[in-house]
Amino acid sequence: MKQFIQRHAAQVIGTLCGWDRLRFRGTLRMLANVTGLDRFLNATGRGLVKEFKEHALELSRQVRQQSQEAFERTGRPVVHLESPRVCKEEVARQIAKEDGIEQGPICLITAVEGCGSYGIRTDPATGHWHRCHAYRKCLHLYQYQIHPQLGFMHTRLQTWLPFNLWVNANGREWLGRQLEGAGIGCRRHENCFTQVDDLTAAQAFLDQQVKSDFAGLLRPLAEAMNPARRSIAGAYDLDYYWSIDQSEFASDVLFRSPAALAQLYPSLLRQGIETFGSAQVMRFLGRRVEKGITPRFAGEVTSDLRGRPEGVRVKHWLNDNSIKMYDKAGSVLRIETTLNDMRDLKSVRRVDGKQVWMPMRKGVADAAGRAKVSRASNDRYLDALSAVGTPTPLKSLTEKLSRPVRWKKQSVRGLNLLGSDDAALLSAAGRGEFMITGLRNRDLQQHLFATSAADTAELKRRSGQVTRKLRMLRAHGLIRKLPHTHRYQVTDKGRQVIAAIAAAREANVEQLTKAA
Repeated sequence: MKQFIQRHAAQVIGTLCGWDRLRFRGTLRMLANVTGLDRFLNATGRGLVKEFKEHALELSRQVRQQSQEAFERTGRPVVHLESPRVCKEEVARQIAKEDGIEQGPICLITAVEGCGSYGIRTDPATGHWHRCHAYRKCLHLYQYQIHPQLGFMHTRLQTWLPFNLWVNANGREWLGRQLEGAGIGCRRHENCFTQVDDLTAAQAFLDQQVKSDFAGLLRPLAEAMNPARRSIAGAYDLDYYWSIDQSEFASDVLFRSPAALAQLYPSLLRQGIETFGSAQVMRFLGRRVEKGITPRFAGEVTSDLRGRPEGVRVKHWLNDNSIKMYDKAGSVLRIETTLNDMRDLKSVRRVDGKQVWMPMRKGVADAAGRAKVSRASNDRYLDALSAVGTPTPLKSLTEKLSRPVRWKKQSVRGLNLLGSDDAALLSAAGRGEFMITGLRNRDLQQHLFATSAADTAELKRRSGQVTRKLRMLRAHGLIRKLPHTHRYQVTDKGRQVIAAIAAAREANVEQLTKAA
């Protein structure tokens, strides 16, 4: 990231790196597989397979009833959605807006959706019935609220065995609450900050999020969402085990203006989709690559470019993990790593007193390691983009040059950049030998006049003409005088203008028509 920021330091305000969307999954581990379920049912005296359907229905009824009753006591509405096409978040936000909810529960949304659960089937070899994994549909409960710490978020409960629970939060929403509590002013667009009065403090808050006690933070949400857990557990202390089902870690580069990012972004898109191949994507996402793609890799790497309502984004996948780049709120460049499958990543763990590299866990215990890997992925991507400079349209170079300017209290005419005389002047000033040693009045005369001066009067007249041309180039910032000499050096601006004008004059009509 440092290389990218250094390259575009004049246009960048600062950066914010931290969690974006987080989806936590709570699992009652004893009920997470058939063996554990059988052990649990046998211990609670309901182990007969023929009783499983009836008992499962009763457990589901308890979970559904107690969860809904607990929410109804808050006085907030319960909404049932028949169609999966209706956006639940939009429904909840609309209710919060209409009712003026600034903190606390918003609504409970119910919907019938598919889930992984259990059923019974016959073993063909023995003819005996047994419990097995099965895909089914059941009622899901979505509890939306504005949490005092996490802000707008929701909890989702599967009301059929194994009663899995998901908590969906957003790190930028969380940051908004932190900034508000600290009295730090900011300007925000959805889940993106375009301006923060104290970026250093904001980044410190994002770093604190990574080190949070997620189990302690999520436990009260699970108790409120599934109060029946204790009653169905019996003598067992069934508690939710928390893992990160999906994480999005975003690195935001805040530009000074939408125009600055708009000028650069098309070049970044071309770099991302045309230059970053499979080896680069694997390296971004933490895979070791030597001399191309490692032969042990049997996965799939893909990239695509897609238009969105806000703009265009480029995205790269490595199996189920991805990294993408897109522009947010006009002036924010966002690089975002999304991790779904942790088996593609490794972290250091202590085993038998030794630190060894092992596959990274999805549990919240590895949240800090997950954030570290994601941030490094974003940094590598941004550094790879640092090779892209800000493109400068020809008109931005030529508009001011074609106008008169004031220099040393006198008016100096503008340049006719496509006219033969001024084009010849720029071409002569841009010759290679002058770029190294500088140029003098007499040097330009040799290239601007086809013949030698016939007499001293002609030589003096030519010297005056070239002096005025040099003065014009100095006034427009294309050359500068070297101290204590009669030589002039072409400036960086002059080099850029000379090269651009030469290319424009040589371009044919067909090329310009295609470019338009």
